[in-house]
Amino acid sequence: MATTTARPAAALVAPSGGARSHQGWRVTPWLFLLVPVALLVTFTYVPVANMVWYSFTDWDGLDPVMNPVGLANYARIFGDPAYFQVFLVSLYYLAGAAVQLVLALYFATVLSFNTRFRNVFKGLIFFPYLINGVAIGLVFLYFFRPGGTLDALLALVGVDAPAQWLGDPSVINVSLAATSVWRFMGLNFVLFLGAIQSIPTELYEAAELDGATSWHKFRYIILPGIKKIVGLSAILAVSGSLSVFEIPYIMTGGANGSATFVIQTVQAAFTHHNFGLASAMGVLLLVIVLVITWIQRRFVPDEKVDLT
Repeated sequence: MATTTARPAAALVAPSGGARSHQGWRVTPWLFLLVPVALLVTFTYVPVANMVWYSFTDWDGLDPVMNPVGLANYARIFGDPAYFQVFLVSLYYLAGAAVQLVLALYFATVLSFNTRFRNVFKGLIFFPYLINGVAIGLVFLYFFRPGGTLDALLALVGVDAPAQWLGDPSVINVSLAATSVWRFMGLNFVLFLGAIQSIPTELYEAAELDGATSWHKFRYIILPGIKKIVGLSAILAVSGSLSVFEIPYIMTGGANGSATFVIQTVQAAFTHHNFGLASAMGVLLLVIVLVITWIQRRFVPDEKVDLT
């Protein structure tokens, strides 16, 4: 009789403990997410919400009083050609991004195979991306100055350099875009290199047996195998071209026609003390980036790529 009464008691205790364990398993992940989500909301979503609110006011950044102005700031942006004219500067960086992607893809393809001193070349290509942007800006200020390193190199081959690489409005944006290409090519190079090396070597061996040339391997094996990475890099390049700030701000401060949309936003906020207008410009740039991101997710669907 004792045995028969003990079994129901044990049966009653076991499910209770299992239920508590199952509930704890459900709550534990949310406890780990609590701090990151709190930081994300505090330092990302709340500032973005404040920026949207500021864009509908005439706040100068100092006066605690904010007078609502409706869509006046947005009307000023779309109505004044000076604010949209700076987007033409982004075309230089967009062209530079195209050159950057082509060079990165070329070097990644060549260095994916047995090439002499390939590890040295990999380090040389990726190293500029590790350097601080301020340091790069200062180095290239000396590189582009009249009578500087670039002029000396051109003089050795008998080429006359422009009067000022950073003073002539016709060449200043080309110089700055070239600096950005030198700095950020290493990132795309590493992405392409990892994607190419994830392609099975058996495909290359089979292609060689069929008499495929190096171009055929690239056209029919490498390019289709990394098309997702190429598409993602292209979208990021477009987004980066619209939000260029660091290099032109450090090297020229936006002078001589080198101001980008982000530089103009900073000047509107901290030089002209018009935080309402600057916030509207920030919201506009955010919307453009979100649209580009949507296009990327719409036409370049996510796909798991092994980069190891």
